[in-house]
Amino acid sequence: MTSEHDELRTLVAALEAEAPTLTLPRFTEDDAWTLGSWLWHTARERDLPIAASIRRGEHRLFHASRPGTSADNDSWIERKERVARRYETASYLVGRRLAADGKTLEDVGLDPLLHAAHGGCVPVVVAGAGMVGTVTVSGLHQSDDHALAVEALRALQAG
Repeated sequence: MTSEHDELRTLVAALEAEAPTLTLPRFTEDDAWTLGSWLWHTARERDLPIAASIRRGEHRLFHASRPGTSADNDSWIERKERVARRYETASYLVGRRLAADGKTLEDVGLDPLLHAAHGGCVPVVVAGAGMVGTVTVSGLHQSDDHALAVEALRALQAG
């Protein structure tokens, strides 16, 4: 085993441990607005070029883009969302699991033009209901996209 492989396995384990800590008691339209507004204001304060999207099921409840983004970020958001919805887990975790196993999306039968196993889309999970939606960030390095989405969920939890 290589050091890179060990690092990937350690990251996968950390992401797997993180997921159950992000459960919310509920997720309403107002919660989506609070979550999205937190992302936008935080990105503005930190001068981050991101686009953010929040969905409940197929319903997009929030979408905003900061300077430095483009329609390309919207495409990345949609592709990350498809992966998170399909696997019911963070797009970053899916991508890191694939990388740790030496596989690509194509190896598991997914079209990379429609799917992106890159960081940034995190499931919105409600206690007793399971995954009800997604929060997605695009525009930074994939680990930073993921971290910002997680930070936003934690801010909503602390609410």
